[in-house]
Amino acid sequence: MRLQNPPGELEAMVAGLGPATGAADLLVGLDHGDDAAVVRLDERTGLVSTADFFTPVVDDAYDWGRIAAANALSDVYAMGGTPLVALNLLCWPRGVLPVELAREVLRGGQDGAREAGCHLAGGHSVDDDGPKYGLAVTGVVRPEELITLDAGRAGLPLSLTKPLGVGVLNTRHKRTGERFPEAVAAMTRLNRDAARAAVAAGIRCGTDVTGFGLLGHASKLARASRLTVVIDAAAVPYLSGARQAVRDGYVSGGTRRNLDWVTPWTDFGDLPEGERLLLADAQTSGGLLVAGEVPGGTVIGELLPAGEHLVRVR
Repeated sequence: MRLQNPPGELEAMVAGLGPATGAADLLVGLDHGDDAAVVRLDERTGLVSTADFFTPVVDDAYDWGRIAAANALSDVYAMGGTPLVALNLLCWPRGVLPVELAREVLRGGQDGAREAGCHLAGGHSVDDDGPKYGLAVTGVVRPEELITLDAGRAGLPLSLTKPLGVGVLNTRHKRTGERFPEAVAAMTRLNRDAARAAVAAGIRCGTDVTGFGLLGHASKLARASRLTVVIDAAAVPYLSGARQAVRDGYVSGGTRRNLDWVTPWTDFGDLPEGERLLLADAQTSGGLLVAGEVPGGTVIGELLPAGEHLVRVR
């Protein structure tokens, strides 16, 4: 389950809530905050279900639609699955923004789903105070290929499949109008190929890196797998301009809340604050963070037996 609420607030909100009882065998639910819910249809097939939507992160309506689609589809890929069908979720301020812009958003989402080979069949829209867009996505996964947060093992390397930094670059874009094509390219790139490579490599533990930042998602993985995640700060890849954006003060409130949230259980050593903020940077449509090595990914650390901290940065 994902919300744009601060991570600590979200954890408190869902604490003690269990899934409603259903007839199907629930393989993944609310226990660890995995990317999607999964129910078993039969011995060979699991049904993956997720939804994700958010406010604009760029000022181009079409690009925002593509980014939102890639972000929602990523939840299925992060579980090792394949998206099959999606529905639009659109909130639009009628009378404030023209309907032509909404059409561009939907066109971007359609093209993103088309690239994924996923049907986009209708959806739901409401009149709202501000624009929001995303998808509800249904996919399938083989139960034996399911990727979850709690399947980590000590001794495995930790890999990241996209560079960080879209959060600070998007913040700079919103405040100055400066465009960052590399960030848009990263956010619109599907996690499909990375997920396929992870499944083929036998990887069974992972997640994608989105609003909670690398440190937030790493700590969730560590907690679920009862391990310590070690991150090599120098090995983490960043988009061009990300470090400069932090130095210039383009850090969102969400990123600062992420850092406050993870600090009690993270050993930063002598890492400077700017680097800590980058590791906590709230991502949109980020890469996969997996326990293992994947082609095209970057090894950024490893999993160790549980220690004093959930996450250690060296």
